[in-house]
Amino acid sequence: MAKRAQRAWQRMLSGRRLDLLDPTPMDIEILDIAHGLAFVARWNGQTRGNWAYSVAEHSLLVEEIYRKSQPNAEARWRLAALLHDAPEYVIGDMISPVKSALGAEYGEMDARLTAAVHLRFGLPAQLPKPIKLAIKQADRVSAWLEAIQIAGFSRAEADKLFPVPAEDLIDGLEIRLRPPIETRNAFVERFGELIAEIDQA
Repeated sequence: MAKRAQRAWQRMLSGRRLDLLDPTPMDIEILDIAHGLAFVARWNGQTRGNWAYSVAEHSLLVEEIYRKSQPNAEARWRLAALLHDAPEYVIGDMISPVKSALGAEYGEMDARLTAAVHLRFGLPAQLPKPIKLAIKQADRVSAWLEAIQIAGFSRAEADKLFPVPAEDLIDGLEIRLRPPIETRNAFVERFGELIAEIDQA
C-alpha cells in the first residue's frame, strides 16, 4: 500500500487553505491572522494574570514601541512592526530555546510565511535591513517589559537577556491582559488604521 502523503496545509476560519510549505499571498487574510494571534500565548502561557498574554497583544505593543523609537517611520514600516510575528498564527509561538533546538527548518518556514504575509499587504517580501533591525529592537524591548512584569523574571535576569530600554522609551507603556476577542478586535482596528494611512500617502 502506498504511503499517504503528509498534509502540509491548514484550513483557516476564512475558508482559505494555507500550505505551510508553499504559502501564497492569496491565502492570507488579516482576520485569520488576528484571530490566531489572539489565541496564541506568549511565554508558553507562563505569565501572571487571568488571561494569557497573546502574540496579538505583544504585536500591538511592539508596534507602539517601534513608533515611539522611530517617530518618522512610514506607515508601511509600522505595519511591518505590527505583523512581525504574523506567521505564529499558524505555527505558534515557540520560546527561543525551542527555536534553537529545531534549527534551520523552523526558520525557513517562518521566512516563507513572513514573505507571503508581507506581499499580501503590500510590503516587500524581505524588509530593508535597517527596518528589520529597528523592529527587532522594539521586539526585544517588549520582551524585557514582559519578562519583568508578567513572566516571572527578576530584573537582573531580564537585564542579562534583553537590552535595557531607555526610560523615555518605555514611559507610558503598559502590558495589557484582556480576553482574546478584545485583543483580536484591537489588532484588526490598528491594522485598519495603518492601511488607511498607507492608502492616503
